Amino acid sequence: MITISARVDNQHNQHDIVLQTNANTHSITIPPRSTGFGSSANGGELLFLALATCYCNDLYREAAKRGITVRAVHVEVSGGFDEAPGAEAENVTYRARVEAEASEAEILDLMRHTDTVAEVHNTLRTARGVTLAATEAVPVSAEA
Repeated sequence: MITISARVDNQHNQHDIVLQTNANTHSITIPPRSTGFGSSANGGELLFLALATCYCNDLYREAAKRGITVRAVHVEVSGGFDEAPGAEAENVTYRARVEAEASEAEILDLMRHTDTVAEVHNTLRTARGVTLAATEAVPVSAEA
């Protein structure tokens, strides 16, 4: 099993992100909001980025299995959210453009196949649950 985690540590004017897959740990930079608190990228944007990234990476993986050399992948994910807190994403679609050393039919077959094995896509399609496993409240005084 592949184990993945993402950690956000946020305080005024500091937004640190650490990602880990198995033993591979790395960080990405997303600045804090202009207010200094939170992330300048919202969760919806990051969700759509996860979909685009998953499809892109998986396309290269699946192409390698087929002996296809991919030169470029362009993925755009779009959709929306109702403005009510807790609303689910609606009308999520994505488009992809793949440049590869293969026939048009082979590239299209690769693209369609990748859509069926993209893990993030399949997770959302099957509506897996998300559980708040633990919480820790740490009161601080306004003077601190």
